Amino acid sequence: MDLQFLKKIRVIISLIFFISVSVLYFDLSFSIQSWFADYPLFLQFIPSFLKLISVGFLAGLGFFIVLILTILFGRVYCSTICPLGIFQDIILFIRRKIKRINFDLKSPWNKTRYTILTITILLFLLGISLGLNLLDPYSNYGRIVNNIFRPTAIGVNNLSASILESLGIYFISPMEFVGVKLFSFIFSLSILILVAWMSVKNGRLFCNSICPVGTFLGLISKFSIFKIGIIESNCIKCGDCETVCKSSCINSADEQIDFSRCVGCFNCFDVCPSIGITYLPRYKKEKAVVPNNSKRDFFKNIGIFLIGSNLIAKAQQKIEVYKLNTVPVIRNTPVSPPGSLSIENFNDNCTACHLCVASCPTQVLQPSFLEYGLLQIMQPRMDYKSSYCTFECKICSEVCPSGAIVNQDLEAKKTIQLGKVNFIKENCVVYTQKTDCGACAEHCPTKAVKMELDIEVNKNAPVTNQEICVGCGACEFACPTKPYKAIYVDGNPVHQIAQKPQEEKLEEKVDLKEAFPF
Repeated sequence: MDLQFLKKIRVIISLIFFISVSVLYFDLSFSIQSWFADYPLFLQFIPSFLKLISVGFLAGLGFFIVLILTILFGRVYCSTICPLGIFQDIILFIRRKIKRINFDLKSPWNKTRYTILTITILLFLLGISLGLNLLDPYSNYGRIVNNIFRPTAIGVNNLSASILESLGIYFISPMEFVGVKLFSFIFSLSILILVAWMSVKNGRLFCNSICPVGTFLGLISKFSIFKIGIIESNCIKCGDCETVCKSSCINSADEQIDFSRCVGCFNCFDVCPSIGITYLPRYKKEKAVVPNNSKRDFFKNIGIFLIGSNLIAKAQQKIEVYKLNTVPVIRNTPVSPPGSLSIENFNDNCTACHLCVASCPTQVLQPSFLEYGLLQIMQPRMDYKSSYCTFECKICSEVCPSGAIVNQDLEAKKTIQLGKVNFIKENCVVYTQKTDCGACAEHCPTKAVKMELDIEVNKNAPVTNQEICVGCGACEFACPTKPYKAIYVDGNPVHQIAQKPQEEKLEEKVDLKEAFPF
């Protein structure tokens, strides 16, 4: 049977997945992530596997769907669903448009790929997710987009907004940008360069030498029910299939295919002039083939983005600080996102794909360096130097594909205590400069920070209540002191439930007749 149509179908499906995943990272309005993320991310292999373990069978159903597809047809995940794999195909497509490149059979990197897979599995069994974090193909693509391409898009957006504003056109709104973390940028850039170089030189070599998902699915594809194979009676040994095989796994001279390396791109079907290559049932004898030529959250999330941006701008209107303080902030535990349940649960299930980082309207979620430890490098944390968590937002829990952040009801999210507020009196400008401030209390959504008169300085000074603090970091972000904050949030290793603040009652009675004499 002529299977040339399979490549066209594969290209269409792969572009749908690639564009869908990319849109999640490039959406600067933060308006689609919360309701759209489940659709393109459902079949991402590692996130779905982790969600299966942490949440349950139905949440991780995509993992089994990918396994079934692989058992049936081989590594079609690598060519149609994986965004990093599709990204390599796009690079290769551009390369071939510039100058034609022909592939040939190459030896498999068996020692390299099986060693990397073994180490990744052993680390995971020991409770160490470092291998998955660094090598998961979906997460690597997400980091590349979030740390390299998204900042570029924000720059273009802000430049366009500035130009249009000078012309009296306000169609585009400028966006606040807190920058990128150096290590995450360097790592993402390194992966981008490595993937691009391997793609240009050797097609899908990255998938068949470094990527543990590709190696694992390759092992399963050895037992696939349908395998791409060469029909000896039809093959004319022209070698066209070998020259277009981006996995370099076709031996046209011996009429053999290493199906463990085949990524299911179907280029060979597209160029074979004799229908000498086709899907062959594994348990059926080969036969010659005769050619046959016959949105409901949209406005809510827009509002969150606009409110968050407005509050950030207000929080940055700080008083002048001319005395540097001396007491360093010692944070015993980093702060993980709301819905992550605990540091341990988050570290065990997060693949550092950075979708929550790209989706966070206030940009408080930033890639970590060593805050969680070396083995959890680049997993997102709440960075209250960059921003703070908006009380009315839970987008990060809605977009997480791996179950590291569990989706929360908004009212429940408002009582999750990520950490507890701490006050360093020696750093506060009220005491060091004898200056009125109150920025921390002004921005606290639960009033866990209040200003009360301190007779020592005869000024209102911060007083904290840890029981009603949710650890949003608004007080820490707003605090103007330098170089150390006077107020900060120390993370809870296991998230707790904050008490609801008591409503204050007015004790003074109002004489309505006196107030309104007319």
